[in-house]
Amino acid sequence: MKVALEAMDVPPRLRLAARIFGWPFKWLGYRGDPGQPPVTRALTALGPAYIKFGQVLSTRPDVVGEELSDQLRVLQDKLPPFATKVAKQTVADELGQSVEALFSEFSEPVAAASIAQVHRARMAASGEEVAVKVLRPGIERAFQRDIDAFHFAAGLIEALSPASRRLRPSDVISHFESVVTGELDLRLESSSASEFAANTEKDEGFQVPKPIWQLSSRRVMTLGWAEGIPLGDVAAIRAAGHDCVALSERVLQLFLSHALRDGYFHADMHQGNLKVAANGDIIAYDFGIMGSIDEYTRRVYAEILIGFIRKDYRRVAEVHFEAGYVPRDRDVDEFARALRAVGEPIFGMDATGISMARLLAYLFEVTERFGMETRTELILLQRTMVVVEGVARSLNPNINMWQVARPVVERYIRENVGPQALVRDLVRTLRVLGRFGPRLPQIAEALLSRQTEAPPPPPRRGLAGSVLLVILGAAIAGGGSVLASLF
Repeated sequence: MKVALEAMDVPPRLRLAARIFGWPFKWLGYRGDPGQPPVTRALTALGPAYIKFGQVLSTRPDVVGEELSDQLRVLQDKLPPFATKVAKQTVADELGQSVEALFSEFSEPVAAASIAQVHRARMAASGEEVAVKVLRPGIERAFQRDIDAFHFAAGLIEALSPASRRLRPSDVISHFESVVTGELDLRLESSSASEFAANTEKDEGFQVPKPIWQLSSRRVMTLGWAEGIPLGDVAAIRAAGHDCVALSERVLQLFLSHALRDGYFHADMHQGNLKVAANGDIIAYDFGIMGSIDEYTRRVYAEILIGFIRKDYRRVAEVHFEAGYVPRDRDVDEFARALRAVGEPIFGMDATGISMARLLAYLFEVTERFGMETRTELILLQRTMVVVEGVARSLNPNINMWQVARPVVERYIRENVGPQALVRDLVRTLRVLGRFGPRLPQIAEALLSRQTEAPPPPPRRGLAGSVLLVILGAAIAGGGSVLASLF
């Protein structure tokens, strides 16, 4: 623990508190593998949920340092595997046939992470080479144990530190629990892989292996084999003649494109889940954690990004207030100045000169000063952004995130914020009204009847807009379906 806190430049008071309060529990913990470095050893021994945390840190050498980042890289896909015999039995139990009947080849584990391990195999029926992912035995119990501990810790923190409640620790843990629950059912991961492959099939320089449904179940998933160099092996990528600068820009732009264009993105994009194909394509796999954001949130996120890119901090501040991210009793101009202090040091500076640890610490101060609460719907998006930037910087330490993001964000803004988006939104509204058109007169009559029967309520902002909408719907009720068909 001491090594990790020092690497992340945690304030001395917090380090001292952690050592004092952590000492009584030192003798209760797991000893772990003595052959591993201290932090990797501790996270591995604690359990799969803690390993997830270590995977995120492994992508940010600018936060935890190069040495610790390299040590934590083991957690991505090089953990100790379980016996192949156990994996084969799981496959037989889940798919109803022996491994020998389904596959002409079935290797020892080629990768092992916190939740599952992967075997390289060849289908007996078609000869196609595939990757067979098998859940670890007892992983459900192990994760539930960790989640229970997290819930206990979150409740304790909220009870002892009222100031921490704005961060909503219990809600964050509940959100994490829902994400993990989906990751433990490989049928859902197969579905995610299929949807992600369909969304991205036209993306240049990007590949997604497709699931083989007849050889997948709750604890076993079979995908087409992805041959390539792991994205974490930068030396091998350079030796193969690939352009690391181009790859760093592409991985960041692909993530932004998926998040903004589709609202559905790979939310676990560390180096252990990415490869570089022989033709230079980026290959993504492991779809246990996927993120989704609704259209309104995408527009807010894009406006915030483009505001930073254009150094329009006033607009960035206004968007935060409009979206309800900052309490309305705070000063928008003061918030804009705080955001300028975040953005200005980044522009025009070599990325290697930026201390991401200090920047994150200042951002945390800003959120505290302005009473910003944690938005659980944005947790995966923000976490993945941190990870993807770390991956990009491992390929190109001089990358400027804002410059690379600009064309993707500006394209989204052109297509989704402005006159073109307004027309599309109006068309969508007319379609909805067209479907409900025949019923709108009855709805309006029922609403007016309730208004006359009940005592008049105090005037509320937005009531006029609701009434106008009902009147508009009633007016086009007869021709609503026709209008909808025109679009």
